[in-house]
Amino acid sequence: MYREDKFALSHRPYAVDLSSLRSYHENHSGWLMVDAVWFRRKNGITAACVGLLDDLRRASVTDDPVRFLEEYEDGRYGGRCLARWDGTSVWYAGQDPKENARHLELLRTVLDAYHANPTAPELSDRWNRWWRF
Repeated sequence: MYREDKFALSHRPYAVDLSSLRSYHENHSGWLMVDAVWFRRKNGITAACVGLLDDLRRASVTDDPVRFLEEYEDGRYGGRCLARWDGTSVWYAGQDPKENARHLELLRTVLDAYHANPTAPELSDRWNRWWRF
Protein backbone atom coordinates (compact mmCIF):
# COMPACT_ATOMS: atom_id res chain seq x y z
CA MET A 1 0.00 0.00 0.00
CA TYR A 2 0.99 3.60 -0.50
CA ARG A 3 0.39 6.59 1.75
CA GLU A 4 -1.17 9.66 0.13
CA ASP A 5 -1.63 13.08 1.65
CA LYS A 6 -4.65 14.02 -0.44
CA PHE A 7 -8.00 12.29 -0.54
CA ALA A 8 -9.14 11.04 -3.96
CA LEU A 9 -12.20 8.79 -3.93
CA SER A 10 -11.12 7.36 -7.30
CA HIS A 11 -7.97 5.94 -5.64
CA ARG A 12 -10.12 3.87 -3.25
CA PRO A 13 -8.38 5.22 -0.12
CA TYR A 14 -8.43 3.72 3.36
CA ALA A 15 -8.08 5.43 6.72
CA VAL A 16 -6.41 3.06 9.17
CA ASP A 17 -6.32 2.83 12.96
CA LEU A 18 -2.59 2.15 13.42
CA SER A 19 -3.08 1.26 17.09
CA SER A 20 -5.35 -1.64 16.12
CA LEU A 21 -2.66 -3.87 14.56
CA ARG A 22 -3.10 -7.38 15.85
CA SER A 23 -2.09 -10.85 14.81
CA TYR A 24 -3.18 -14.44 14.93
CA HIS A 25 -0.39 -17.04 14.72
CA GLU A 26 -0.62 -20.63 13.62
CA ASN A 27 2.45 -22.77 12.92
CA HIS A 28 4.84 -20.66 10.81
CA SER A 29 2.27 -18.27 9.43
CA GLY A 30 0.28 -15.47 10.94
CA TRP A 31 -2.62 -13.23 10.10
CA LEU A 32 -2.04 -9.51 10.58
CA MET A 33 -4.95 -7.12 10.60
CA VAL A 34 -5.79 -3.48 11.24
CA ASP A 35 -9.12 -1.67 11.51
CA ALA A 36 -9.97 0.57 8.56
CA VAL A 37 -12.70 2.78 7.16
CA TRP A 38 -13.23 3.66 3.52
CA PHE A 39 -15.74 4.97 1.01
CA ARG A 40 -17.30 3.29 -2.01
CA ARG A 41 -19.57 4.60 -4.74
CA LYS A 42 -22.11 2.42 -6.48
CA ASN A 43 -24.87 3.66 -8.76
CA GLY A 44 -24.01 7.24 -7.79
CA ILE A 45 -24.42 6.62 -4.04
CA THR A 46 -21.46 6.98 -1.68
CA ALA A 47 -21.29 4.57 1.25
CA ALA A 48 -18.97 4.46 4.23
CA CYS A 49 -17.48 1.07 5.11
CA VAL A 50 -15.78 -0.22 8.23
CA GLY A 51 -13.75 -3.39 8.35
CA LEU A 52 -10.31 -4.90 8.28
CA LEU A 53 -7.24 -4.87 6.15
CA ASP A 54 -5.87 -8.32 6.79
CA ASP A 55 -3.11 -10.40 5.30
CA LEU A 56 -1.69 -13.87 5.78
CA ARG A 57 2.04 -13.59 6.34
CA ARG A 58 4.17 -16.68 5.90
CA ALA A 59 7.51 -15.04 6.67
CA SER A 60 8.02 -12.43 9.34
CA VAL A 61 5.23 -10.99 11.42
CA THR A 62 5.77 -7.36 12.35
CA ASP A 63 4.50 -5.24 15.19
CA ASP A 64 4.95 -2.07 13.10
CA PRO A 65 1.63 -1.10 11.51
CA VAL A 66 3.24 1.22 8.94
CA ARG A 67 5.58 -1.56 7.81
CA PHE A 68 2.62 -3.92 7.59
CA LEU A 69 0.73 -1.48 5.35
CA GLU A 70 3.77 -0.72 3.20
CA GLU A 71 4.29 -4.45 2.58
CA TYR A 72 0.59 -5.18 2.03
CA GLU A 73 0.39 -5.80 -1.72
CA ASP A 74 -2.75 -7.80 -2.44
CA GLY A 75 -5.50 -5.25 -2.92
CA ARG A 76 -7.55 -7.07 -5.55
CA TYR A 77 -10.43 -7.60 -3.11
CA GLY A 78 -9.93 -4.49 -0.98
CA GLY A 79 -10.73 -4.48 2.73
CA ARG A 80 -12.86 -7.07 4.48
CA CYS A 81 -16.07 -5.12 5.06
CA LEU A 82 -17.86 -5.65 8.38
CA ALA A 83 -20.52 -2.96 7.93
CA ARG A 84 -21.62 -0.44 5.31
CA TRP A 85 -23.89 2.63 5.56
CA ASP A 86 -25.04 4.80 2.66
CA GLY A 87 -27.18 7.23 4.65
CA THR A 88 -30.35 5.23 4.03
CA SER A 89 -29.59 1.56 4.44
CA VAL A 90 -27.12 -0.39 6.48
CA TRP A 91 -25.54 -3.81 5.97
CA TYR A 92 -23.72 -5.86 8.62
CA ALA A 93 -21.54 -8.96 8.23
CA GLY A 94 -21.91 -9.91 11.89
CA GLN A 95 -24.78 -10.71 14.22
CA ASP A 96 -23.64 -9.00 17.44
CA PRO A 97 -26.09 -6.12 18.09
CA LYS A 98 -23.63 -4.15 20.27
CA GLU A 99 -20.86 -4.37 17.67
CA ASN A 100 -23.31 -3.46 14.90
CA ALA A 101 -24.46 -0.40 16.88
CA ARG A 102 -20.81 0.71 17.32
CA HIS A 103 -20.20 0.23 13.61
CA LEU A 104 -23.26 2.26 12.64
CA GLU A 105 -22.29 5.11 14.98
CA LEU A 106 -18.80 5.21 13.43
CA LEU A 107 -20.14 4.96 9.88
CA ARG A 108 -22.56 7.83 10.43
CA THR A 109 -19.67 10.02 11.59
CA VAL A 110 -17.48 8.98 8.65
CA LEU A 111 -20.21 9.49 6.03
CA ASP A 112 -21.15 12.86 7.56
CA ALA A 113 -17.50 13.91 7.24
CA TYR A 114 -17.55 12.96 3.58
CA HIS A 115 -20.79 14.86 2.90
CA ALA A 116 -19.44 17.92 4.73
CA ASN A 117 -16.30 17.93 2.55
CA PRO A 118 -16.20 15.36 -0.29
CA THR A 119 -12.75 16.47 -1.43
CA ALA A 120 -11.11 16.13 2.00
CA PRO A 121 -13.23 14.38 4.65
CA GLU A 122 -12.03 15.17 8.15
CA LEU A 123 -11.87 12.09 10.34
CA SER A 124 -10.81 11.96 13.98
CA ASP A 125 -7.13 11.65 14.88
CA ARG A 126 -7.70 7.92 15.49
CA TRP A 127 -7.50 7.40 11.71
CA ASN A 128 -4.22 7.59 9.80
CA ARG A 129 -5.19 8.79 6.32
CA TRP A 130 -4.99 7.97 3.32
CA TRP A 131 -3.68 4.57 2.22
CA ARG A 132 -4.29 2.98 -1.18
CA PHE A 133 -3.24 -0.08 -3.16
